[in-house]
Amino acid sequence: MPILYSYRRCPYAMRARMALQYAGIAFEHREIALRDKPKSMLLASPKGTVPVLCVDGQVIDQSLDIMRWALDKSDPDGWKSVDEQIAESWIEKNDGQFKLLLDQYKYPNRYPELNPEEVLIAAMEMMLKPIETALQANQYLLGNKVSWVDIAIFPFIRQFAAVHPERFTQLPLPATQKWLEQLIQSPLFNSVMEKYPTWVD
Repeated sequence: MPILYSYRRCPYAMRARMALQYAGIAFEHREIALRDKPKSMLLASPKGTVPVLCVDGQVIDQSLDIMRWALDKSDPDGWKSVDEQIAESWIEKNDGQFKLLLDQYKYPNRYPELNPEEVLIAAMEMMLKPIETALQANQYLLGNKVSWVDIAIFPFIRQFAAVHPERFTQLPLPATQKWLEQLIQSPLFNSVMEKYPTWVD
């Protein structure tokens, strides 16, 4: 059985777990403690970040690669049936500049030289407004059915919204807020957010 090293609140691990669950792939869940990472995980993937999937003698330690591996095995609702170029441009934006802005917004004490309000404005212009525009046109980012891109990006938007929940609800993002809430309430998301005891080697 595949082994997945994961951390419940990590957005990268969330999207990997959601893809595995969606694809119907059974795996052994090993919940790690960030301050005391298991040696077995570090031996498999010395970079020491989750998620890490060990399967059939190979180690897959990038969340997007885990998603692709899972969807290559099974894609019952056609999550991959989207324009690959557009999909990659969304992912590049999310995992690159937006992730940096998310960290700056979430941990202002680490970036005392930055104004949190200016970080929020930058995040709006760079990512949140484009998402809103896409969702005003369609139910999901790449059309009227959910795709792997929604699942890959949603945990990061969820994390951003959770920094200042009241502030987020006041932003002019009605379609984004609806999309976010729908994914948060989905059976798929809730099925991968169960709590597990910390794995000890």
